[in-house]
Amino acid sequence: MVSGEGTVGSSPGPAVAVWLLGLTQIVGYGTLYYSFGILAGDIASDLGWPVSRVFGAFSLTLLAAGFAAPLAGRLVDRHGAATVMTAGSVAAAAAMVALALLPGPAGFIAGLLLVQMTTTFVTYDAAFACLVQNTGLAAGRRIVHLTLIAGFASTIFWPLTSWLHGVVSWRTIVLAYAVLNLLLCAPVHHWLRRMRPPAEPPAARAVEGQPAGAAAATSAPAPLPEERQRRAMVLVAVAFALGGFVLSAILAQMVPLLSALRLGDAAVAVAMLFGPAQVLVRFVNMQVGQASHPIVPTLISSALLPIAVTVLAFGGSSLLAACVFAVVLGAGSGLKSIVQGTLPLALFGRRAYGERLGRIASVRLVMASVAPFVLALMLETTGAVAALATMAAFGLAGTIAFVAVARMCRTGSSDQR
Repeated sequence: MVSGEGTVGSSPGPAVAVWLLGLTQIVGYGTLYYSFGILAGDIASDLGWPVSRVFGAFSLTLLAAGFAAPLAGRLVDRHGAATVMTAGSVAAAAAMVALALLPGPAGFIAGLLLVQMTTTFVTYDAAFACLVQNTGLAAGRRIVHLTLIAGFASTIFWPLTSWLHGVVSWRTIVLAYAVLNLLLCAPVHHWLRRMRPPAEPPAARAVEGQPAGAAAATSAPAPLPEERQRRAMVLVAVAFALGGFVLSAILAQMVPLLSALRLGDAAVAVAMLFGPAQVLVRFVNMQVGQASHPIVPTLISSALLPIAVTVLAFGGSSLLAACVFAVVLGAGSGLKSIVQGTLPLALFGRRAYGERLGRIASVRLVMASVAPFVLALMLETTGAVAALATMAAFGLAGTIAFVAVARMCRTGSSDQR
């Protein structure tokens, strides 16, 4: 851990740090991601574009974020996650000001590009690394607590953005959200630089590379043997990328998608079920899932995504089917947010954790970058059922990849016994 994380003065404890990070994740995801689907229609009208072209620009800028993720991971390992997140919040605010003020299509694309390139410095991967760097072996539990809080991002920002969207222009909303990032998130992240990592007993510091018994003594899973980690890394990156493709496509335009299924004014209300479902499943996982290896909730999470999309695809305009879809998708997404942090920690250990998350995020974001455009284009050309069936197929492929990882975990445990 870099010395800059331990400055003189009051130091936030782990519990306070989780609450503060939860607040900044709500604001970060709400302003930088969830708001876009609500504003896309107004942006299209302002620019004289079809909505699919707006989502095409969104996809292009997500691709740039994917290429920035490995750099973010290396900076997190080198300078400390809280330091990187502080700079990222300031950069995100500046980028949103540029998005709101730059005129014309070229200005919109340039501003959106800047916004998306800052997201990887302030959202979950950086926050997870902050907890790993500062809470030691309790990081897995703290990650669960963090995602429990941050799950309210969509519940708060979908209706908030919808209300603001009826009162002021999309550019004014973006400016207001820039202020939130600058005046709320940046100071919080700066204060978190004062966190001091706990002193760990010798057995805990030696857990990586030790036999299974030593790992058990510290209540942490033993990482996979070195010779299996490379293949596991590829499978994990691909599987998370496939699941991320589904979520990116749907969450970027959840309300428009539900509206396309003739749900009318109920679309926003149905979409709001997504956030509470995320929180509920994280709470259940916190109560009953802590004793299992993270591959178990990973498999459940991955399987829930294609199930949810299939329900919506073949449920027609049924309000019940839409509600089931939102709840099941929220449950899958809620677990996915947790295991994106806990599974790599369990499989590969704490060494170079930030860099590993950055590499996984890079693949995930590159896949996710094309997802909103693909779904928007398919909705316009092939209809909702075919588009959603395609999303379900991507989700199923990700589940199959995670099954292969689970077999590696089981084999590794057998070898260590």
